[in-house]
Amino acid sequence: MAEVAKISREDVVSYIENISVLELSDLVKELEKKFGVTAAAPVAVASVVGAPAGQAAAEPATVSVILANAGDKKIQVIKVVRELTNLGLKEAKDLVDDAPKPIKEGIKKEEAEEIKKKMEEVGAKIEIK
Repeated sequence: MAEVAKISREDVVSYIENISVLELSDLVKELEKKFGVTAAAPVAVASVVGAPAGQAAAEPATVSVILANAGDKKIQVIKVVRELTNLGLKEAKDLVDDAPKPIKEGIKKEEAEEIKKKMEEVGAKIEIK
């Protein structure tokens, strides 16, 4: 019987960190097909019905940072996007060219504010949703 090599969780994470976005997308599709699952996030419907008048709904635990417009300093914006996302040059350029696009999703509001500040320093227009 052939011996199966043991791969640690850290090895898997390290591998994923070092592949391109396109390779990661292909890997996810292959895993979805093999195991008959989907990586799509479930859609939750939130309701504020019954909240007292004048009381706003609680802030979401996580937010998304959206690049609305790259502004005049596109090259600097691409550099900051690469720094923030670890995307390759082509992927970062495509993201900037296709604005409005999310830069990061599902992050804490504090982190989103820091990202917004960095991006606006190089002339980008940012939305936090």
